Amino acid sequence: MLLGNFLIGLREGLEAALVVSILIAYLVKTGRREALLPVWIGIGVAVATAVGFGLALTAASSEMQFKTQELFGGVLSIIAVGLVTWMVFWMRRTSRFMKKELEGKLDGALSVGPVALGTVAFLAVGREGLETALFLWTNITSSSEGSTQPIVGALLGLACAVVLGYLLYRGGLKLNLKRFFAWTGGALIVVAAGVFGYGFKDLQEADVLPGLHTVWLEPHEFFAEFGSAGDWLQTAFQGVLNVTPQVTALQLIMWALYLVVVMAFFLRPQGGPPKKAPAQPAPETAASA
Repeated sequence: MLLGNFLIGLREGLEAALVVSILIAYLVKTGRREALLPVWIGIGVAVATAVGFGLALTAASSEMQFKTQELFGGVLSIIAVGLVTWMVFWMRRTSRFMKKELEGKLDGALSVGPVALGTVAFLAVGREGLETALFLWTNITSSSEGSTQPIVGALLGLACAVVLGYLLYRGGLKLNLKRFFAWTGGALIVVAAGVFGYGFKDLQEADVLPGLHTVWLEPHEFFAEFGSAGDWLQTAFQGVLNVTPQVTALQLIMWALYLVVVMAFFLRPQGGPPKKAPAQPAPETAASA
Protein backbone atom coordinates (compact mmCIF):
# COMPACT_ATOMS: atom_id res chain seq x y z
CA MET A 1 0.00 0.00 0.00
CA LEU A 2 2.92 2.34 0.68
CA LEU A 3 4.17 1.83 -2.88
CA GLY A 4 0.72 2.27 -4.40
CA ASN A 5 0.12 5.55 -2.58
CA PHE A 6 3.64 6.71 -3.40
CA LEU A 7 2.80 6.20 -7.08
CA ILE A 8 -0.47 8.13 -6.74
CA GLY A 9 1.24 11.01 -4.93
CA LEU A 10 4.10 11.08 -7.44
CA ARG A 11 1.99 11.06 -10.59
CA GLU A 12 -0.81 13.35 -9.42
CA GLY A 13 1.65 15.64 -7.68
CA LEU A 14 3.82 15.93 -10.77
CA GLU A 15 0.81 16.84 -12.89
CA ALA A 16 -0.01 19.65 -10.45
CA ALA A 17 3.68 20.67 -10.30
CA LEU A 18 3.80 20.87 -14.10
CA VAL A 19 0.74 23.11 -14.11
CA VAL A 20 2.30 25.40 -11.49
CA SER A 21 5.65 25.55 -13.30
CA ILE A 22 3.97 26.40 -16.62
CA LEU A 23 1.93 29.20 -15.05
CA ILE A 24 4.89 30.72 -13.20
CA ALA A 25 7.38 30.33 -16.06
CA TYR A 26 5.00 32.06 -18.48
CA LEU A 27 4.47 35.04 -16.17
CA VAL A 28 8.21 35.38 -15.50
CA LYS A 29 9.08 35.01 -19.18
CA THR A 30 6.61 37.72 -20.21
CA GLY A 31 7.80 40.10 -17.48
CA ARG A 32 4.56 40.03 -15.48
CA ARG A 33 5.93 39.14 -12.05
CA GLU A 34 3.30 41.32 -10.36
CA ALA A 35 0.75 38.68 -11.39
CA LEU A 36 2.54 35.93 -9.42
CA LEU A 37 0.84 36.79 -6.11
CA PRO A 38 -2.77 36.04 -7.20
CA VAL A 39 -1.53 32.86 -8.92
CA TRP A 40 0.16 31.67 -5.72
CA ILE A 41 -2.96 32.55 -3.73
CA GLY A 42 -5.09 30.50 -6.12
CA ILE A 43 -2.67 27.57 -5.82
CA GLY A 44 -2.68 27.82 -2.02
CA VAL A 45 -6.49 27.86 -1.88
CA ALA A 46 -6.62 24.83 -4.20
CA VAL A 47 -4.24 22.85 -1.98
CA ALA A 48 -6.17 23.85 1.16
CA THR A 49 -9.45 22.84 -0.51
CA ALA A 50 -8.06 19.39 -1.41
CA VAL A 51 -6.78 18.82 2.14
CA GLY A 52 -10.09 20.03 3.59
CA PHE A 53 -11.99 17.72 1.25
CA GLY A 54 -9.99 14.73 2.46
CA LEU A 55 -10.51 15.68 6.12
CA ALA A 56 -14.24 16.20 5.51
CA LEU A 57 -14.54 12.72 3.98
CA THR A 58 -12.76 11.21 6.98
CA ALA A 59 -14.92 13.09 9.49
CA ALA A 60 -18.15 12.26 7.67
CA SER A 61 -17.38 8.54 7.41
CA SER A 62 -16.33 8.26 11.08
CA GLU A 63 -19.80 9.39 12.22
CA MET A 64 -21.62 6.72 10.23
CA GLN A 65 -22.79 3.30 11.26
CA PHE A 66 -20.88 0.34 9.84
CA LYS A 67 -23.16 -0.49 6.89
CA THR A 68 -23.65 3.16 5.99
CA GLN A 69 -19.89 3.67 6.15
CA GLU A 70 -19.30 0.71 3.84
CA LEU A 71 -21.92 2.00 1.39
CA PHE A 72 -20.33 5.45 1.47
CA GLY A 73 -16.85 4.01 0.97
CA GLY A 74 -17.92 1.65 -1.80
CA VAL A 75 -19.68 4.33 -3.85
CA LEU A 76 -16.80 6.79 -3.44
CA SER A 77 -14.25 4.11 -4.37
CA ILE A 78 -16.00 3.45 -7.67
CA ILE A 79 -16.37 7.19 -8.35
CA ALA A 80 -12.69 7.75 -7.53
CA VAL A 81 -11.62 5.00 -9.92
CA GLY A 82 -13.78 6.52 -12.64
CA LEU A 83 -12.17 9.94 -12.15
CA VAL A 84 -8.65 8.56 -12.08
CA THR A 85 -9.28 6.44 -15.18
CA TRP A 86 -10.58 9.49 -17.03
CA MET A 87 -7.56 11.48 -15.87
CA VAL A 88 -5.09 8.82 -17.05
CA PHE A 89 -6.56 8.78 -20.55
CA TRP A 90 -7.02 12.56 -20.66
CA MET A 91 -3.39 13.15 -19.69
CA ARG A 92 -2.20 10.63 -22.26
CA ARG A 93 -4.13 12.41 -24.98
CA THR A 94 -3.63 16.10 -24.10
CA SER A 95 -0.30 16.37 -22.25
CA ARG A 96 1.36 17.68 -25.42
CA PHE A 97 -1.02 20.64 -25.55
CA MET A 98 -1.17 21.46 -21.81
CA LYS A 99 1.35 24.30 -21.99
CA LYS A 100 -0.36 26.06 -24.89
CA GLU A 101 -3.80 25.69 -23.28
CA LEU A 102 -2.71 27.07 -19.91
CA GLU A 103 -0.85 29.99 -21.47
CA GLY A 104 -3.95 30.86 -23.48
CA LYS A 105 -6.07 30.90 -20.31
CA LEU A 106 -3.48 33.06 -18.56
CA ASP A 107 -3.51 35.61 -21.38
CA GLY A 108 -7.26 35.93 -21.05
CA ALA A 109 -7.10 36.18 -17.25
CA LEU A 110 -4.37 38.84 -17.37
CA SER A 111 -6.67 41.12 -19.31
CA VAL A 112 -9.44 40.70 -16.70
CA GLY A 113 -7.57 41.13 -13.43
CA PRO A 114 -6.04 39.43 -10.37
CA VAL A 115 -9.23 37.56 -9.38
CA ALA A 116 -9.34 35.90 -12.79
CA LEU A 117 -5.66 34.95 -12.47
CA GLY A 118 -6.26 33.36 -9.08
CA THR A 119 -9.29 31.52 -10.46
CA VAL A 120 -7.28 30.05 -13.36
CA ALA A 121 -4.62 28.79 -10.94
CA PHE A 122 -7.23 27.48 -8.50
CA LEU A 123 -9.12 25.53 -11.17
CA ALA A 124 -5.97 24.16 -12.81
CA VAL A 125 -4.49 22.85 -9.55
CA GLY A 126 -7.76 22.23 -7.71
CA ARG A 127 -8.97 19.59 -10.14
CA GLU A 128 -5.80 17.55 -9.61
CA GLY A 129 -5.98 18.12 -5.86
CA LEU A 130 -9.57 16.95 -5.45
CA GLU A 131 -9.02 13.86 -7.59
CA THR A 132 -5.89 13.03 -5.59
CA ALA A 133 -7.62 13.56 -2.24
CA LEU A 134 -10.56 11.34 -3.18
CA PHE A 135 -8.43 8.54 -4.61
CA LEU A 136 -5.97 8.59 -1.70
CA TRP A 137 -8.85 8.58 0.78
CA THR A 138 -10.47 5.53 -0.80
CA ASN A 139 -7.08 3.81 -1.06
CA ILE A 140 -6.22 4.49 2.59
CA THR A 141 -9.63 3.41 3.91
CA SER A 142 -9.33 0.12 2.01
CA SER A 143 -5.89 -0.58 3.50
CA SER A 144 -5.51 -3.39 6.00
CA GLU A 145 -2.21 -1.92 7.23
CA GLY A 146 -3.67 1.07 9.06
CA SER A 147 -3.37 4.63 7.81
CA THR A 148 0.28 5.38 8.67
CA GLN A 149 2.03 3.58 5.81
CA PRO A 150 -0.38 4.75 3.07
CA ILE A 151 -0.14 8.37 4.26
CA VAL A 152 3.67 8.20 4.43
CA GLY A 153 3.75 6.74 0.92
CA ALA A 154 1.50 9.50 -0.43
CA LEU A 155 3.55 12.26 1.25
CA LEU A 156 6.82 10.82 -0.10
CA GLY A 157 5.33 10.71 -3.60
CA LEU A 158 4.11 14.32 -3.33
CA ALA A 159 7.52 15.44 -2.02
CA CYS A 160 9.29 13.77 -4.96
CA ALA A 161 6.81 15.40 -7.34
CA VAL A 162 7.57 18.85 -5.92
CA VAL A 163 11.32 18.27 -6.32
CA LEU A 164 10.90 16.99 -9.90
CA GLY A 165 8.62 19.89 -10.76
CA TYR A 166 11.15 22.40 -9.45
CA LEU A 167 14.01 20.76 -11.36
CA LEU A 168 11.95 20.78 -14.54
CA TYR A 169 11.15 24.46 -14.01
CA ARG A 170 14.81 25.34 -13.47
CA GLY A 171 15.84 23.33 -16.52
CA GLY A 172 18.09 21.05 -14.49
CA LEU A 173 16.17 17.92 -15.41
CA LYS A 174 15.10 16.57 -18.78
CA LEU A 175 12.22 14.14 -18.41
CA ASN A 176 10.42 12.33 -21.19
CA LEU A 177 6.93 13.22 -19.98
CA LYS A 178 5.17 11.09 -22.59
CA ARG A 179 7.05 7.99 -21.44
CA PHE A 180 6.67 8.92 -17.76
CA PHE A 181 2.90 9.30 -17.99
CA ALA A 182 2.65 6.11 -20.05
CA TRP A 183 4.48 3.99 -17.46
CA THR A 184 2.86 5.57 -14.41
CA GLY A 185 -0.53 5.50 -16.11
CA GLY A 186 -0.28 1.75 -16.61
CA ALA A 187 0.85 1.24 -13.01
CA LEU A 188 -1.96 3.47 -11.74
CA ILE A 189 -4.51 1.37 -13.62
CA VAL A 190 -3.24 -1.68 -11.70
CA VAL A 191 -3.66 0.20 -8.41
CA ALA A 192 -7.10 1.46 -9.43
CA ALA A 193 -8.24 -2.08 -10.27
CA GLY A 194 -7.76 -3.07 -6.63
CA VAL A 195 -9.73 -0.05 -5.40
CA PHE A 196 -12.47 -0.83 -7.94
CA GLY A 197 -12.78 -4.41 -6.71
CA TYR A 198 -12.66 -3.31 -3.07
CA GLY A 199 -15.47 -0.85 -3.74
CA PHE A 200 -17.74 -3.72 -4.73
CA LYS A 201 -16.74 -5.63 -1.60
CA ASP A 202 -17.72 -2.58 0.45
CA LEU A 203 -21.13 -2.67 -1.22
CA GLN A 204 -21.38 -6.36 -0.32
CA GLU A 205 -20.56 -5.56 3.32
CA ALA A 206 -23.26 -2.89 3.22
CA ASP A 207 -25.75 -5.59 2.10
CA VAL A 208 -26.36 -3.74 -1.17
CA LEU A 209 -24.88 -6.58 -3.24
CA PRO A 210 -24.96 -10.31 -2.46
CA GLY A 211 -22.11 -12.82 -2.24
CA LEU A 212 -20.09 -11.52 0.72
CA HIS A 213 -19.32 -15.04 1.93
CA THR A 214 -18.51 -16.45 -1.50
CA VAL A 215 -14.71 -16.28 -1.19
CA TRP A 216 -12.66 -17.25 -4.23
CA LEU A 217 -9.18 -16.19 -3.18
CA GLU A 218 -7.23 -16.12 0.07
CA PRO A 219 -3.67 -14.99 -0.66
CA HIS A 220 -2.25 -16.27 2.63
CA GLU A 221 -2.91 -19.88 1.56
CA PHE A 222 -0.66 -19.42 -1.47
CA PHE A 223 2.11 -17.41 0.21
CA ALA A 224 2.27 -19.78 3.19
CA GLU A 225 4.22 -22.16 0.93
CA PHE A 226 7.12 -19.65 0.83
CA GLY A 227 7.88 -20.04 4.53
CA SER A 228 9.23 -17.02 6.41
CA ALA A 229 9.33 -14.92 3.23
CA GLY A 230 5.63 -15.55 2.64
CA ASP A 231 4.45 -12.83 5.04
CA TRP A 232 6.55 -10.19 3.29
CA LEU A 233 5.47 -11.37 -0.16
CA GLN A 234 1.82 -11.37 0.87
CA THR A 235 2.09 -7.84 2.29
CA ALA A 236 3.74 -6.60 -0.91
CA PHE A 237 1.16 -8.40 -3.08
CA GLN A 238 -1.80 -7.00 -1.16
CA GLY A 239 -0.27 -3.54 -0.84
CA VAL A 240 0.59 -3.02 -4.50
CA LEU A 241 -2.54 -4.62 -5.97
CA ASN A 242 -4.95 -3.52 -3.20
CA VAL A 243 -6.00 -7.12 -2.67
CA THR A 244 -7.77 -7.91 0.60
CA PRO A 245 -6.96 -11.00 2.76
CA GLN A 246 -10.22 -12.58 1.56
CA VAL A 247 -11.34 -11.85 -2.00
CA THR A 248 -14.97 -12.50 -2.86
CA ALA A 249 -16.10 -13.81 -6.24
CA LEU A 250 -17.66 -10.48 -7.22
CA GLN A 251 -14.60 -8.54 -6.07
CA LEU A 252 -12.26 -10.73 -8.12
CA ILE A 253 -14.47 -10.59 -11.21
CA MET A 254 -14.75 -6.79 -11.11
CA TRP A 255 -11.01 -6.42 -10.43
CA ALA A 256 -10.13 -8.60 -13.44
CA LEU A 257 -12.78 -7.01 -15.67
CA TYR A 258 -11.57 -3.49 -14.97
CA LEU A 259 -7.89 -4.40 -15.33
CA VAL A 260 -8.29 -6.28 -18.62
CA VAL A 261 -10.66 -3.84 -20.32
CA VAL A 262 -9.03 -0.58 -19.22
CA MET A 263 -5.48 -1.82 -19.77
CA ALA A 264 -6.39 -3.04 -23.25
CA PHE A 265 -7.68 0.42 -24.20
CA PHE A 266 -4.69 2.09 -22.55
CA LEU A 267 -2.14 -0.04 -24.42
CA ARG A 268 -3.88 0.43 -27.74
CA PRO A 269 -1.77 2.62 -30.05
CA GLN A 270 -2.93 6.20 -30.22
CA GLY A 271 -4.38 7.49 -33.45
CA GLY A 272 -5.31 5.59 -36.53
CA PRO A 273 -3.38 4.87 -39.67
CA PRO A 274 -2.28 7.89 -41.67
CA LYS A 275 -4.94 9.17 -43.98
CA LYS A 276 -4.38 8.62 -47.66
CA ALA A 277 -4.07 11.71 -49.76
CA PRO A 278 -7.06 12.22 -52.04
CA ALA A 279 -6.49 10.95 -55.53
CA GLN A 280 -5.57 13.71 -57.94
CA PRO A 281 -7.59 13.86 -61.15
CA ALA A 282 -5.67 12.87 -64.22
CA PRO A 283 -4.52 15.88 -66.28
CA GLU A 284 -6.77 16.64 -69.15
CA THR A 285 -5.30 16.02 -72.60
CA ALA A 286 -5.47 18.76 -75.15
CA ALA A 287 -8.43 18.41 -77.45
CA SER A 288 -7.48 17.30 -80.92
CA ALA A 289 -7.89 19.88 -83.59
